[in-house]
This record gives sequence, structure tokens and C-alpha cells, in this order.
Amino acid sequence: MNLTKAEEGKEYIILRIETDDEELDAFLFSLGCYAGEPITVIAHRKGGCTVSIKDGRYNIDTQLAEAIIVEV
Repeated sequence: MNLTKAEEGKEYIILRIETDDEELDAFLFSLGCYAGEPITVIAHRKGGCTVSIKDGRYNIDTQLAEAIIVEV
């Protein structure tokens, strides 16, 4: 399941990032968004969602949210 279908306020574990863009992978890694890390969707927005990773909150767009696969 990707983050666009994730329930707000529930913590998930990232299984993998599905993207062919190495620059995007590096960006997500710098945020602490990689396999095995917990992630929480704070709120779904019209153009994406707000997530909590480690001690930070980030707004990510729908395309990026679809690339982040979490366990069900």
C-alpha cells in the first residue's frame, strides 16, 4: 500500500521506495525516508499529504506519496 491510501494518524513502516529517479531517492534518504523506518501520515491534502518522519514534518506531493510503499 502507498501513502495515498494510508490512514491519518497511524504509524507505518516503510517497505520500499518505488522510483527510478536516483536524485529523488537521495532526497528521501536525506529526510530519513527509507526501508525499515516508521512514517506517519498527519493529514491528506488536495495536492498530497503531510507526513512525520523521525522528528520532522514534511509536505509531499501525490506523486511522491505514491512512490512510498508501506506495510499494511
